[in-house]
Amino acid sequence: MAPLSSSAQGRGHGPQQGGARVGSVTQEHTNKSGFETRAIHAGYEPDEMTGAVIPPIYATSTYKQDGVGGLRGGYEYSRSANPTRTALEGALAAVEEGERGFAFASGLAAEDTLIRALTRPGDHAVIPDDAYGGTYRLFDKVEKAWGLEHSPAAVSDVDAVRAAVRPGTTKLVWVETPTNPMLNIADIEALAAVAHDAGALLVVDNTFASPYLQQPLTLGADIVVHSTTKYVGGHSDVVGGALVVRDLEVADRLAFHQNSMGAVPGPFDCFLTHRGLKTLGVRMDRHCDNAEKVVDFLTGHGKVTQVVYPGLKEHPGHTVAAKQMKRFGGMVSFRVEGGVDAALEVCARAEVFTLGESLGGVESLIEHPGRMTHASVAGTDLEVPADLIRLSVGIETADDLIADLDRALGTVG
Repeated sequence: MAPLSSSAQGRGHGPQQGGARVGSVTQEHTNKSGFETRAIHAGYEPDEMTGAVIPPIYATSTYKQDGVGGLRGGYEYSRSANPTRTALEGALAAVEEGERGFAFASGLAAEDTLIRALTRPGDHAVIPDDAYGGTYRLFDKVEKAWGLEHSPAAVSDVDAVRAAVRPGTTKLVWVETPTNPMLNIADIEALAAVAHDAGALLVVDNTFASPYLQQPLTLGADIVVHSTTKYVGGHSDVVGGALVVRDLEVADRLAFHQNSMGAVPGPFDCFLTHRGLKTLGVRMDRHCDNAEKVVDFLTGHGKVTQVVYPGLKEHPGHTVAAKQMKRFGGMVSFRVEGGVDAALEVCARAEVFTLGESLGGVESLIEHPGRMTHASVAGTDLEVPADLIRLSVGIETADDLIADLDRALGTVG
């Protein structure tokens, strides 16, 4: 079995706790290294026997023990731990600058495990008033029936979040930043203070920004959530989720529930996700480059009534985003003349932009949130505008993306 570094599950808390080197870089050096170095080297040492520089896919459900209770490297059963997953979890913790990372079978599996581990029936959570539809459905249809109450609040309004908190009862303040699909920005540092003053934990869904553009734990957040299906995996070929934490007591509770609930990814899924993570930095730079060019085109188009992008100076969250993000991301939303019919026509006419849900892959995607990703919030306070179109801007040639949007918009009106 290939040795795993002491940071395999963060900083020495998990299987195979020996070993002070990560790749060819010392652990101390790795913790101080740049993002790309951590993304490539953290979590795994080259195999001692073969020198393999990439974590193998450990396609095994169980492990030979060295006598009863004698776990070799801490492994006994792959629901509890698998070396391929351990390597991924260590890398996730390193890039988010957290103490421990956890990988899951999907982003929603990560969210559900977090909620069950850290709340009880009768508790309360604050959620975004423009949350991802799947997150809203989880809180409103699943956790509510379990006994967890929730209140939506505008995450861009610190006072609104503070007003929604119920001191003593609120256990989680849950934010996305940027939000999906309205790209609102939450001030992580300010909301951490609000949550902590009320005795609650701040949870930040960092999926849209990615760890490359934003590290919420360094700004005071307690837990980071990812759908690793998106930018972390980056190639639209694997579904997964992750949690990263900075407090080891919280980590222990999550570890118990991860094992008890069992919504873990298989080793091949972990391999693909980890492979994607290694190139996250270079991909995100291209996503951002292309998004900025698309935004420039859309803001000058006569049939576009509004462009929503944190990089625009007129965006209400621009100043906060500039403070806590490295760049402004690859997600763009815009509205068109002609209402819902026109928006649907643009989605249907695009060719280089593929009509599809999800985001964060190398290919560009276009979707109509009101009928697709956010259909579950129709008729609620979280309903999105009917003429809204969301783009996940990929890494293709920017001129081709702009020409495609120009053709699609030419059908409007």
